[in-house]
Amino acid sequence: MRVLLCNFFLFIAIFASSEAKTVVVLDPGHGGKDNGARWYGISEKTLNLDVAKRVEVLLKKRGIPVVMTRRTDTFVSLDYRAQIANRHANSIFVSIHFNAHSNRSIKGIETFYISSKGKNLAQNIQKRLANRINTNDRGSKKHHFAVLTKTRGVAALVECGFISNHWENRRCATTWFRDILAQEIASGIAAYCNTL
Repeated sequence: MRVLLCNFFLFIAIFASSEAKTVVVLDPGHGGKDNGARWYGISEKTLNLDVAKRVEVLLKKRGIPVVMTRRTDTFVSLDYRAQIANRHANSIFVSIHFNAHSNRSIKGIETFYISSKGKNLAQNIQKRLANRINTNDRGSKKHHFAVLTKTRGVAALVECGFISNHWENRRCATTWFRDILAQEIASGIAAYCNTL
């Protein structure tokens, strides 16, 4: 009987610790019928997915569990993206995007958040991107994007550059640059996870 009780409590402890583990939900924006921004022959949805997959590999190497809202060029509704994050009690949701503007001279990287914890996450990512990449640091800002407001856990949205800016578009189209973006996004997420 004592052995059975010990095994039962050990199972409960393992189950509780696995339930409490932080899960990072990576959200490659757009997809499928939704291209996102499209400039100079490049679709945002393709860049988003590529960077998210690179971030996933880097986080998993650090032992951080990752869930993706999409792995292929498929359409996923904003509601369903948030639902995926909300399935996990301790989720960190990071939506990855590339920006565009009718004024093609605008360039830079920026992050968005809703909550104070989201602000901390966004600033961790923004700081690393801004320190590494030669472009405008557009900072971290509060904004009511649907995927942020519908997500119950900590959430941030990253805009990795303006593909409407010809110079920035050419960089974003290269694998070496997307590697750098992924490294700094993963580093910012990991730094936030280490403060939990």
